[in-house]
Amino acid sequence: MTALQKPLSNVQLELLKIYSTDITDEEVLEVKRLLAQHFAKKTIDAADKVWQEKGLTNDIMDEWLNDENQ
Repeated sequence: MTALQKPLSNVQLELLKIYSTDITDEEVLEVKRLLAQHFAKKTIDAADKVWQEKGLTNDIMDEWLNDENQ
């Protein structure tokens, strides 16, 4: 293995197992959607946590967006 090669991650190995079988294009799209939904939810949850920790609100965001000095 050269310095540029990295071993496959656990998720890459699992995806290779899935894609090594014959599934329909529709099923491939469904897997992609599920993965996208999973990571989107994780991102939203992390953002919600930051908002809560910092006491941010929609009103504060509106003020920031409408602040002409920024």
